[in-house]
Amino acid sequence: MLPKNVYITASGSFLPNHPVENEEMENYLGMIDGIPSRMKAVFLRKNGIKRRYYALDTEQNTTHQAYQMAALAVKNCIGGSSVSSHDVNLLSAATTQSDLPVPGFASMVHAESGIGKCALVSHQSVCAAGMMAIQSAFMQVQAGMARNAVCCAAELPSRMFKAKRFEGQHELNENGGTLPADTDFLRWMLSDGAGALLLQQEPSSLGISLKVEWIELQSYAHAYELCMYAGTHKEANGTIGKTWLDYDNLTEANACGAVNLKQDMQLVDNMVKLGIQHFFELVDKGVVKPEAIDWLVCHYSSHHFKPQIMDLLRKGGAAIPAEKWFTNLYTVGNIGSASVYVMLHELLNSGKLKHGQQILCMVPESGRFLSSYMLLTVQQAGGVLAGFHANEDIAAILPPQINVQQKPVQEWLVRQLTGLWFDFERGLQQVPVVQKIFNGTLTLEQYKRLLVNLRQQVIDGSQWIARAASNVSMEYFEVRSAFIRHSSDEHRDYQLLEKNYLQCGGQLEDIQTGSKNIGSEALSAYMFHRASQPNPFDLLGGMFVIEGLGNRVSGKWGRAIQQQLSLNTEQVSFFLYHETSDSNDNHFERFENAIQSDLLTQFMAEKIVKTAKTVARLYTLQLEELDNF
Repeated sequence: MLPKNVYITASGSFLPNHPVENEEMENYLGMIDGIPSRMKAVFLRKNGIKRRYYALDTEQNTTHQAYQMAALAVKNCIGGSSVSSHDVNLLSAATTQSDLPVPGFASMVHAESGIGKCALVSHQSVCAAGMMAIQSAFMQVQAGMARNAVCCAAELPSRMFKAKRFEGQHELNENGGTLPADTDFLRWMLSDGAGALLLQQEPSSLGISLKVEWIELQSYAHAYELCMYAGTHKEANGTIGKTWLDYDNLTEANACGAVNLKQDMQLVDNMVKLGIQHFFELVDKGVVKPEAIDWLVCHYSSHHFKPQIMDLLRKGGAAIPAEKWFTNLYTVGNIGSASVYVMLHELLNSGKLKHGQQILCMVPESGRFLSSYMLLTVQQAGGVLAGFHANEDIAAILPPQINVQQKPVQEWLVRQLTGLWFDFERGLQQVPVVQKIFNGTLTLEQYKRLLVNLRQQVIDGSQWIARAASNVSMEYFEVRSAFIRHSSDEHRDYQLLEKNYLQCGGQLEDIQTGSKNIGSEALSAYMFHRASQPNPFDLLGGMFVIEGLGNRVSGKWGRAIQQQLSLNTEQVSFFLYHETSDSNDNHFERFENAIQSDLLTQFMAEKIVKTAKTVARLYTLQLEELDNF
């Protein structure tokens, strides 16, 4: 069997929290013994990094685990592709240090990613681990063992450099309250984040793809001692003493500094020399032609190394001009194994790539010295979707407007629901099918599957509203009447949805015989459960979320789908209709009337918020679990 062509067809990244400027770093990492670092300014001047991201808060609490960041990058990647998360064949994951010693990193990412049953590969090294993960995915897709593969990498070094980690360590006391340079140096070098790539046997019809020509890695561990490492101390002669597992307990290992991440600063410059030696070998073999390289995506961990690399390339007659170098080191920091993913994601979305251009990726590693290269060729799709731009800002988040009578309980409720709405819609924007609507990568088949999945829950809508009305006592006649009118309005919505499906080429039997996905099952079950309680006024929270979707979101989604798939209004009318039918002067007015009545006590307001939170999460789950029956 001939090897298959392999293409990177989508990319994604996740950078936690907000960018951290140089002057803010110790707010997150903390000060050693409460004293600002004396070497921070020196190291930052050498590495040139201006900002980075930390999965920490200012109390030094971890906000995201590495596997969670990787999973979010994977979701971002799949959301920008034509592949469903349940269709992924292989997940190849990499990191320098996993959150758990056992199980493998790929297993942890898989559990969080939304990907269905698939093959797994875990890689653990330093910076080149990310390239190892790409190579594994590439080889399996090339060999036909997998139709597609997602590879990803994530790093979370910040938690290893928290000031609290070093309290009580012997070296700290021996150095007058300062960290040894081999650890302090890295404290100002490394950043958190994750990236992901999707590899397939065919280029994407939705935009730019990158054909993977080849990947090559070479290790020099046979010739060099440890340079970047954790879990031990090197002896004076370079040999390894006890590892962290050889101490009597973890407390002793920590006190001796064996768990610290270290860099032998006397050896680290060999990384550049070996990387360039490998580059020259590739040039001599004819697989790299420096003059043909349009972009050099080079992971150099510090600006200190860039002039050295450029000088050696020039002296070897293989110079690559500075304007062809692409890096984001200075704005996102050194993310280790995830750096090449995040750089490629940024380059793919930069608008700078042109069909036929060659991209050479270079990732060296100082762990025990390893060099890796990858050559890519830009493939530009000619399809309509490649140039998709929404005619409106469909990502803008505006909460439904609620008119109140300036009563304290009402105002408290509005504040809670407004914050809830922002969280809800931001969460929706991370769901793969919604990302496809946003970025123009939704296919017609995926739109039809969305309709099939929604229909099974929509058909229940009027029924739970009617059940709620039947459980409202006569003393609240007006609210009961509002529920009944609302049920009457909703009971034919599913027919509109079916009509859209038929207009898009679907068969009526297919949509009518469909079943609820597991998210829809949970949502419907919860709504019927709440509707069955006496005076279930807390369902007003569910109405706020669902009617708010119609009022603020559905029309934007409908127009974006219509535009990118070149559909007519009869094919997206379910979404367009709800923008007006659920507007403030129609369905939403009933919600306002209910919360302005005397039934709204503080106790009831709290129940409404709880139900709204639950419905928001279950509605999101419904979209996350498309076709998971």
